[in-house]
Amino acid sequence: MAHPVETDPCPCRSGEQFGACCAPRLDGSRPAPTAETLMRSRFTAFAVGDTGYLLRSWHPRTRPRRLELDPQQRWMLLEILRTARGGPFDEDGEVEFRAHYRHQRERGTLHECSRFARVGGQWLYIDGEIEP
Repeated sequence: MAHPVETDPCPCRSGEQFGACCAPRLDGSRPAPTAETLMRSRFTAFAVGDTGYLLRSWHPRTRPRRLELDPQQRWMLLEILRTARGGPFDEDGEVEFRAHYRHQRERGTLHECSRFARVGGQWLYIDGEIEP
């Protein structure tokens, strides 16, 4: 996917324009206030191929040294199914989601329950359990 411009709809499908939604997270100018917001910005980073942001928003304890994205995989739609904790005053949270993608000519869905922690005032992705 081409990198969206400020006035494009945000790839996370929040209903906001990219410039008001995930762009400030990806460029580092505004941290995510909630675990769900971080999840949305990470989906957008996958959609636009921003591995730098994905690594920066990953907890150092579980972060891989490198991350290579499959250029044949296009992330199309994010559905937030459930959140637990993860608010502005919480230290941890969970977000259950479905992320729909296309890989070459096949369509697929990743269903995951992700765990997040707030470290030094910033939300970070820890890990997730893939659901059937």
